[in-house]
Amino acid sequence: MRLFKSIRQKKKGGSMNILVLNGSPRPNGNTSQLVKAFTEGATGSGHQVTTIDVCKKNIHGCLACEYCHTKGNGTCIQKDDFAEVAEVLRDSDMLVLASPIYYHNVTGQLKCTIDRFYAPVYPYKFPKLKKIAMILCSGDPDMYEGAKFSYQGDFLDFLNLEDMGVLTLAGSVTRSKLEEAKNLGASL
Repeated sequence: MRLFKSIRQKKKGGSMNILVLNGSPRPNGNTSQLVKAFTEGATGSGHQVTTIDVCKKNIHGCLACEYCHTKGNGTCIQKDDFAEVAEVLRDSDMLVLASPIYYHNVTGQLKCTIDRFYAPVYPYKFPKLKKIAMILCSGDPDMYEGAKFSYQGDFLDFLNLEDMGVLTLAGSVTRSKLEEAKNLGASL
């Protein structure tokens, strides 16, 4: 049984396959609401969006065993739900990382998922994956630097992905923030 939602629409010229990794454990929390608004905007523009709620997945941290780069040919030795993420990632043109801020960074569940990119992405890199965006929520407007540091170094610099924007929310979701998330999706 798959625990991610996929919204599929007929692809038109210039449409993308977008993977959203939602790191929020709250199904109706601020992050999830912004992801839904982003998805509405993106699908309204003809893109296909797959959202994987990583907190509902059984994804373990990287073991640093190097199996993936020796015998595994880019496949992790661990048999858990990350295989689903890697499968969707292979066909994705864009990645969106969405998370509340926990202790100055993304949630542990999303961080474990990102760390597991080591197997299929490093050093092979997915040829279709070209763009990235980030959605971050916090109770404090000055808590985003840790997450942005990883975003810049790992995704923009190392993977050379095109930055499509970082949407931040400090406090509760407002109608204008939902509209901003929808517009981000629609602008792609």
